[in-house]
Amino acid sequence: MDGKRGVAAENSGLVLSLQREAGDQDRLVAAGRRVSTARARWKLLGQVLRQNRLDDANLRQVSVRRFKSFNLFSFSEVKDDRMEESPGSASWFQCKNTFYPEHSLFLRHNAEPLNVEDILQSFDNTGNVCVWPSEEVLAYYCLKHNQTFRDLAVCELGGGMTCLAGLMVAVSADAKEVLLTDGNEKAIKNVNDIIIKNSGQFKAKSLSSCVLRWDNETDVSQLEGHFDIVMCADCLFLDQYRASLVDAIKRLLQPSGKAMVFAPLRGNTLNLFCSLAEKASFTVQRYENYDEHISNFHFKLKTEEKEIYDENLHYPLLLLLTKNN
Repeated sequence: MDGKRGVAAENSGLVLSLQREAGDQDRLVAAGRRVSTARARWKLLGQVLRQNRLDDANLRQVSVRRFKSFNLFSFSEVKDDRMEESPGSASWFQCKNTFYPEHSLFLRHNAEPLNVEDILQSFDNTGNVCVWPSEEVLAYYCLKHNQTFRDLAVCELGGGMTCLAGLMVAVSADAKEVLLTDGNEKAIKNVNDIIIKNSGQFKAKSLSSCVLRWDNETDVSQLEGHFDIVMCADCLFLDQYRASLVDAIKRLLQPSGKAMVFAPLRGNTLNLFCSLAEKASFTVQRYENYDEHISNFHFKLKTEEKEIYDENLHYPLLLLLTKNN
């Protein structure tokens, strides 16, 4: 691990899960709603620090937002007798899209116990916690518009433990190349195993994965100007990496390339990203209603699931970034 990575507790999966909701507890208090979930998250963090691990299923559940999914994918656990599974090892799931079930893959979620080393030494563990709703929506959008990627080089940034969106491009589109990336080594190890597990299922001519940190000059420079499309989901909330993300997108794209970003407002974080992108000579197009099904489900959640669904935190907007050459 290079010196730039540092040792910072704020980069842990748990702390970042809390950071994703920066200001959320204040909003709950102001609205007169209960804050028991926030207290449980702090209890979870305390347990990890005291015991060097996390083993309480209930506490693991509150490590992420109560709203989990737009129900765009189904996950069915599968057993593989050919693989030796040690106690506590991660399970494999068959992942199918609700609308395009012909595109199916085996995925493995990270079920390893969280420990202090993960908290203190790993870069951005949020992708190791769960598949976030924005990633789910991006993956669905890629399936629906898979012809967009024909004969193009595509890169997913910050794809987490599954890089679900990039995998959906690789399994459904005749892409020239798909590169799946994340800044966390544990996430990319899991992605590599997923690629191997699904060998022979991909339509893309080339599929690979690697660790790519937006603030690492070596990581970015070796791929500079290489991609037609760069995409990411819910990667805008960390103040210290937002400018690096804009710079990485700009450098990774070819002159005529485009970026596809899905992210919720999360306070002012999306607006700050758009401002930085415009200063970096991007044209930014913002879409709130980009898919009829997602829009309808969004309005249903706002009406029927007010206690768990907060559009500021959960409803991803679509940003399309184009270089101004």
